[in-house]
Amino acid sequence: MLTLGTLAGCSGGGDGGDGSDDTDESGETDGSDGSDGSDGSDGSDGSDGSDGSDGSDGTDSGGSGADDVPSEIDEYLTEAREYNGEIMDYTDQDEVTVAVGAGGDGLAFDPAAIRITPGTTVVWEWTGQGGAHNVVSTEDSASSFDSGEAVSEEGATFEQSFDNTGIQLYYCTPHQSVGMLGAIQVVEA
Repeated sequence: MLTLGTLAGCSGGGDGGDGSDDTDESGETDGSDGSDGSDGSDGSDGSDGSDGSDGSDGTDSGGSGADDVPSEIDEYLTEAREYNGEIMDYTDQDEVTVAVGAGGDGLAFDPAAIRITPGTTVVWEWTGQGGAHNVVSTEDSASSFDSGEAVSEEGATFEQSFDNTGIQLYYCTPHQSVGMLGAIQVVEA
């Protein structure tokens, strides 16, 4: 297996809430306006994303879908392939794998959005589909990381350990313009 590199993270911050104000029939606020950093939902719909219904193949078990995506991530991933408005929660795992070259045409990261805790290592693993890819953080990312030159070899990996909280935004350089984007939220346990 080809390993491309490992880097440590930096601190940053995210936000939540959609700014809307939900009121009940009496006209009183019901507390689900998102002002507490969430969108009012608890993400407990029972889905774990492991059946492939989220666009994945179901091989990365242990994560569960949540729809309380920080606005910074949701806005960044608006045009991302394989992004369905959910963030996969892997806050109880030491290592998480993200497929590079996912989707029907191999031009996506899967899952596109993940939530982890400090100390978690993200392993991007190439599928061999969609041509040559790389993983590069945006200037707005809380950490700076870059897997280097784009590669197409199936099984190639790039690892990044995130030690501090913050929002991590990234893309594939050759396919950024067609929506090969990804994001990571690092939160306290």
